[in-house]
This record gives sequence, C-alpha cells and structure tokens, in this order.
Amino acid sequence: MTSSGRLPDDARVVVIGGGAIGVSIAFHLAEAGVPDVLLLERDALGSGSTSKAAGGIRAQFSDPINVVLGARSLDAFEQFAVRPGQEIDLHQTGYLFLLTTPDEVSLYERSVALQNALGVESRMLAPDEAAALSPGVVTDDVIAAAFHARDGYCSPESVVLGYATAARRLGARILTGVEVTGIDAQDGQVSAVLTKQGAVRTTSVVLAAGAWSQSIAGTAGVHLPVTPLRRQILVTEPIAKSTAALLPDTMPMTIDAASTFYLHREGPGVLFGMSYQDERPGFDVEYSDEWMADLMEAVSWRCPALLDVGLAHRWAGLYEVTPDHNALIGQSSTTPGFLYATGFSGHGFLQAPAVGEIIRDLYLARRPFVDVSPLSAERFARGDVRGEANIV
Repeated sequence: MTSSGRLPDDARVVVIGGGAIGVSIAFHLAEAGVPDVLLLERDALGSGSTSKAAGGIRAQFSDPINVVLGARSLDAFEQFAVRPGQEIDLHQTGYLFLLTTPDEVSLYERSVALQNALGVESRMLAPDEAAALSPGVVTDDVIAAAFHARDGYCSPESVVLGYATAARRLGARILTGVEVTGIDAQDGQVSAVLTKQGAVRTTSVVLAAGAWSQSIAGTAGVHLPVTPLRRQILVTEPIAKSTAALLPDTMPMTIDAASTFYLHREGPGVLFGMSYQDERPGFDVEYSDEWMADLMEAVSWRCPALLDVGLAHRWAGLYEVTPDHNALIGQSSTTPGFLYATGFSGHGFLQAPAVGEIIRDLYLARRPFVDVSPLSAERFARGDVRGEANIV
C-alpha cells in the first residue's frame, strides 16, 4: 500500500513510522475521534522490520507488563476480522518452548506461574507431551516444556493493511515515500516534523520508527537507546507428504530455548531461524550465509527432518534492541508533545494492538489499561533495568 499525497502544512498529531506499531497507533487515535492524524513512512507501509518478522504472537513472557501486552494483543488478533476488519491468516497452534536445563525449567516455571496469575492459561509439559505436539522435533535432551495454546502466528502484512485501511476510513492521513529528517522542538516543545519534502507544523509527535528511532529522537533532544541488529529467516519449499506427518499444520511455533532455534509451518513449507551470537550491530539487511554453520548445527540436532527440504526464500531484517531487551513506551518529560513506542527487541509486531491503545490513551491523558511507566526510556538513567527472559 502506497500513497504519495501532498504533505500538509500542519497536523494535530504526526506518527512517524508505518510498521505494525505506527499503523496501530494511527488507527487507535483516529478511532477515538482524534482529528487530523498524519502518519509518515519513508518507504512502503510495513517495509521495515514488520515485513521481515516471523509473525509470531504470544503472551508467554517473564515480565508482567509484557504478559499483559501480549494477552491484550492476542484478544485483538482474534477479533481482527471484525475490528478493524481484515483477515490475517491467524493460526493459533500455540507456542512451545523446549527446555533442556534445570535452570531453564525453573525460569519457565516461574514465568508460567506469573502468566497464570495474570489470566494466561499457559502450562508446563512433560517431554512426551512436547514431542506429540511437534513430532518432527527431537526431544531426547528435553526435560520439560512450556506451552500456551492461544499463541501462534499470523500475517504481518495483513495486520498492517487492516490497521492502515481502517485508519484512513476513520479520517487519518497516511503518506508513504516521505522521509522524516528530524523533529523541531522549539524551547523544548515539539513544533514541527521535518521531512525531505518540507516541514509539518504540529505540537504532538509519536515516534514509532523502530531501528531508526534513536537518530530521529536525537534531533529533538531525546535519547532513545535503540540499536539495530540483523536477524535472518529461511522458508523451505513445500514439504513432501512423507515429511508432513513430522511437521504437521497443527504444530506450534516451536523454540529451543537454549539455542533460540525456532520453526513453524508457513503455508506449504516451514519458516525457521535463530539468533546469531556473532552478529554485529548495524543497519545491514543484506542476507548473509555466515550464520549457516550455527543454524545447521541446531537444525541437525533439533529437527533433522528439515535437512531434506529445499529452501525457497530467505531474507534479513532488523531487530530494534534496547539494553535490557524491553520496549520503550511513554512520553518525554523534557520535551512536551513527544511520545514514543519503539525498541521492542523482537516482539513489537505481536504487541502492536495493545501498544496502539496505550499511546492513544497517553495522548488523550487517559489512564492506559496497564501502567507502562516502567518502560519509560528514562529508566536507564535511573538504573531501573527490566530484563525479559522469555525472548527469541
């Protein structure tokens, strides 16, 4: 979806970034009746990290705020065909974390107890139960697993399309091909968003530019510690009937907690990947085979059935990483009118519906459904680091 409409002279609020987070924010603001919402995206909608995501959605986290954000977003994904009104190829086959050490088991037992206390019906499984859910995965060394049946995956592109279409229908303006170069903050107050096509006067801006957020925020005197880090994904050719029994359509998103190797069905094939420990921070999104030795070692041990399937697609995208791998959500205390939602460290897409609600409420000076003040970017100056352990 692209649009090259004329850049307006002013707007009530400007959202910077057209990924899942940005379009969710635009939709929620417009739905709440906020007039003159303008979203600016330098490329096509969803062309940044969103289009490179694995599409996973889950409520299994170790941080209570992330649990609540994930669960709230699951509710929204389940109702997405009605509100905002878009089919998203939703597969709620669950998320299955395979655990191979006593320390991992203890960590996930605590996380499951927290999730249960917050209304998420996750549970611990024995190795044979995990093997039954993902029969193509080797569980010889697995001593336990964590599972939540409502987790799963869906189409990131469809989520972006749904929110953007509905936001426009509700009166928001969405312009693509408009590169933001900075934010003008006169005397500490937001006064304009600067682009290569000109300036837009505004007193409110929401920065949702993902891996590109730090440099843009810096032009307004706001420090957002976001570092870009490449992650890569592979998708196989259609699997043979003989292999389908090992990798059925019903298999969960399955993750080896120790290595971060993960896989799920993707149409007729299988999508898989893992983090690469030697990856260097930066904006490089060219696909590289330098991770293949580590990946194939993980595949050979955890899911050897994949070794017999050809590769159809491969791509690289960017994680937007913060020092504690938790998001930055809030509003600047030093620059009035500056709100932000960025630094999600790999779980921005799955939290996009809930984050749209929260930014809407912060903008309208309403109390959000969850207190996100602990996710303020200022937490690092205070030393209030929040670690997230259940992360891929």
